[in-house]
Amino acid sequence: MVRNDLRNVAIIAHVDHGKTTLVDAMLRQSGAFRDNQVVAERVMDSGDIERERGITILAKNCSCTYKGVKINIVDTPGHADFGGEVERVLKMVNGVLLLVDAAEGCMPQTRFVLQKALQQNLSLVIAVNKIDRPDARIAEVIDEILELLMDLGATDEQLDSPMVFCSGRNGTASYDWTDPSSGTDLKPLFDTILKYVQPPEGEPEEPLQMLVSSVDYNDFVGRMGVGRVQNGVIKVGSAIQVCDWHNPDVHMSGRITKLFDFKANGREPIESAQAGDIEGDDVDLEYTQADVVRGRRVRIGEGCSIGRVEYSESLDALPGTVGEAVQTGE
Repeated sequence: MVRNDLRNVAIIAHVDHGKTTLVDAMLRQSGAFRDNQVVAERVMDSGDIERERGITILAKNCSCTYKGVKINIVDTPGHADFGGEVERVLKMVNGVLLLVDAAEGCMPQTRFVLQKALQQNLSLVIAVNKIDRPDARIAEVIDEILELLMDLGATDEQLDSPMVFCSGRNGTASYDWTDPSSGTDLKPLFDTILKYVQPPEGEPEEPLQMLVSSVDYNDFVGRMGVGRVQNGVIKVGSAIQVCDWHNPDVHMSGRITKLFDFKANGREPIESAQAGDIEGDDVDLEYTQADVVRGRRVRIGEGCSIGRVEYSESLDALPGTVGEAVQTGE
């Protein structure tokens, strides 16, 4: 099953090339925060050390919704000392957004993370960031990026990866590098991600398979595995077997006590998740196949085949697109 309603993207770049600032702007423009909500700058840097040093150390997860598509974003470290985090998180996504500073150009860590992404054959979107800098040298940086791709043995398809020119601080993006002021918002960046990053695939009828790429900690819950459901269904209360990637003979038994989904830059508790589920407040779908769709206000448009829709406020569906519809009243 292809999840056309979903994109999993990692943002990778050299330290201080503007990853976290750009993610902040993406969350704000996608409506992830209320109009009256007070949001700290660098919302992705939640650790005290990270805020103090102004860099990202551990990979963070967040999500935003654009044109009915949920974009899961992982803001990865850009410092060489934390390169192991980059490698782990790339196993969880289908595409990467490579940021390069318009003045500094390609740096050592840029080469490292780009090589890892190319080796995994991930979809690549290139963003030249900080184009508003007075010392920006956009044309030279474009040449540097192409030279780096060729040095790393990129395929013809990877060499043709789309480029967008951004200012994370101003929250703008443009397709035209000769006129950076033409960008008024981040819609060109969102549209490029939806067009070029491959949607994930998974079979909800298969046995559960979930790749845990990182471990987080919560004072109330304790250790939490963060990862992606590849196949099957995961539910609160279900028994699981944890396998060691490095030692196949090691198996640990356990039980799921709590499940969370990423929404904006926070988490919300859920009862289950599966490869074919679609969830959100406002769900607007076209040309999508899914077993279950859950939302407050749901619209099922042309080309959809949905097994079951659970909605709390309203449902607008074309005839023949939904097998079963249930109003939850929540």
